[in-house]
Amino acid sequence: MQVPVKTEVAELLERLVTEELPSRNGREAWTSLLRSHATLVRRLETDLERETGLALADFDVLAQLALADCELRMAELADRALISRSGMTRRIARLVEEGLVRRANSAADARGVVVCLTDAGVSRLTETAPVHARGVTQLFVGQLDDQELAMLKSALDKVTVDCTFG
Repeated sequence: MQVPVKTEVAELLERLVTEELPSRNGREAWTSLLRSHATLVRRLETDLERETGLALADFDVLAQLALADCELRMAELADRALISRSGMTRRIARLVEEGLVRRANSAADARGVVVCLTDAGVSRLTETAPVHARGVTQLFVGQLDDQELAMLKSALDKVTVDCTFG
């Protein structure tokens, strides 16, 4: 098989995508969503780590535990967190070593494992949450007015519900 030249590949991709996603507005909105998400997450990661020494994924684990009354089953934590399930075990092992979380057997199911936020984890979260929230405000919330934020929330909630239950 002959390998096509680069411009042919680009044209092929454009044609294939356009066949499945014919709306130009739809393609542009999708591209904008992906770019803004990647840009925001990279910047939030960089800023949080530079200012606090804590990785954004670690912050997310601590925050998810705090929002769930400081304890979640491993599987549920993996579902809620912004990191992959495969990376969760290693991340939790490292956070245990740092004393920010601990593992325990589930009271409801002796075979299940729960991850619990420690006092040190609460303290670390207390230090880093304001830095993260400031970043979210400056980079995202502060760029949009209340009406734009409401419309964006509504649209993204609709997509989330459709993806979850569709």
